[in-house]
Amino acid sequence: MRNASTWWIIALIMVLLDFYVFQALRTVTQNANEKTRIIVYISFWVVSVLTLAALLLFPYILALQTSIIFRNYVFAILVGLFLAKLIGSVFFLTDDIRRAISWIVIKIFPSGAEKMPAAGTSIPRSTFMSWLGLGIGGTLFGTLLYGFSNKYNYQLKKVTLAFANLPGAFKGLKIIHISDIHSGSFSNKEAVNHGVDMIIKQNPDLILFTGDLVNDRADEMKDYMDVFGRLSAPLGVFSSLGNHDYGDYVAWPSKEAKMENLERLKQVHAHLGWRLLMNEHVLLEKGGQQIAVLGIENWGAKGRFPKYGKMSEAYPGTENIPFKILLSHDPSHWDAEVKVKYPDIDLMLAGHTHGMQFGLENPYFKWSPVQWMYKQWAGLYEEGRQKLYVNRGYGFIGYPGRVGILPEITLIELA
Repeated sequence: MRNASTWWIIALIMVLLDFYVFQALRTVTQNANEKTRIIVYISFWVVSVLTLAALLLFPYILALQTSIIFRNYVFAILVGLFLAKLIGSVFFLTDDIRRAISWIVIKIFPSGAEKMPAAGTSIPRSTFMSWLGLGIGGTLFGTLLYGFSNKYNYQLKKVTLAFANLPGAFKGLKIIHISDIHSGSFSNKEAVNHGVDMIIKQNPDLILFTGDLVNDRADEMKDYMDVFGRLSAPLGVFSSLGNHDYGDYVAWPSKEAKMENLERLKQVHAHLGWRLLMNEHVLLEKGGQQIAVLGIENWGAKGRFPKYGKMSEAYPGTENIPFKILLSHDPSHWDAEVKVKYPDIDLMLAGHTHGMQFGLENPYFKWSPVQWMYKQWAGLYEEGRQKLYVNRGYGFIGYPGRVGILPEITLIELA
């Protein structure tokens, strides 16, 4: 019931936004003919009512909660409309503040307001500000719709990382790093398979996966076992868990059912031929030399993300190994614990943020709203001898698209 109450509060906010945006719509159409205004007004309210109905029905209809189409596309459109109206309302509110100030000036200084409307009359809305708010909100919504076409547009990022303490036998080691597959969001198996083809084409020596194989349930992988089961490498494929892998974001009939789901997910990793590292490490040997790969369960420094990971269990036994790679899903773990307590972890690989699947990125500049929450959110970060690489995610969740921040396959070469 608490979740249902939350939806009703959101619905109320959306209704208030609809009425507010409608006032701006009336302003920009005031000079249009009556037929045009009627078409525009009816279209606006039909979309608004359908949006509200979908939102209110979501908590009560299981089919909507489990539908990939609804959860991916319809829900994303709902969020996109909400954000577009919210951003547009910032401009409308700015104009209303101007109107209020003008009205107050007229009331207090009527003799100095010859060019303003007479006292007691209303101050008209600015057509320019109304168009600006609707234009920017509409542009954002259109951009989000365009982003639907980018969700399988995999980008290969090649990174060379030099370490003074890397054993000579591992110089030139090619590592594929992927993260955040989120198989429960996929609807195009051929496109996903193409991404796996890109990985195989790189002939990596080692493949490392840093969590969130599914959105919630282990059976989301059923149709993709043959796809990701194709991944292999001479030194192996190693994986870790992310926050979504525990099923923490759905209601289970019992605690046992939730635990059973996690056990099935562990079996999925095994059937894929991936070695799932659960707060443990493995030693890789080449040319008589060794490096360590450590993998922990999800550990997030942010309050709402769980701390299942135990470095105290994964680290012992690696003290004398000259080079260490850590698989840890959440990049906030780097600042919060790794740098502080484990300064000999040479390279940490993470994911989790997806770069929010929205932002701007070029060789000289990158920005995403997610950086307001995460200091390290995409690409390479270095401090002293330690390095962190945050993968932008192979899959997607919530919003079924990518704007600016594209899905990533990372090829890391050690030097």
